[in-house]
Amino acid sequence: MNISAKVTDERVLDVRFDEASLIVDLMDGRSISVPIAWYPRLLRATPEQRAHWEKAGAGFGIHWPDIDEDLSTEGLLRGAPAPRAA
Repeated sequence: MNISAKVTDERVLDVRFDEASLIVDLMDGRSISVPIAWYPRLLRATPEQRAHWEKAGAGFGIHWPDIDEDLSTEGLLRGAPAPRAA
């Protein structure tokens, strides 16, 4: 029996937005698309603020310094929206 191991690389390659979604391209060729409404800071941010992002956590995270927002590829892959304010 031949079993091939699945090779994944969940580090961030690129980040982009369309009208309703945050789209994160991963190093292994996958793309994650989630509703921008899940992340209120990103939803309220200007296009310029959204475009100003940087890799964080050895490439497994995204940081938007202008709006102090941080997301991880792990959370995006799980489909985890931002926690609601108490």
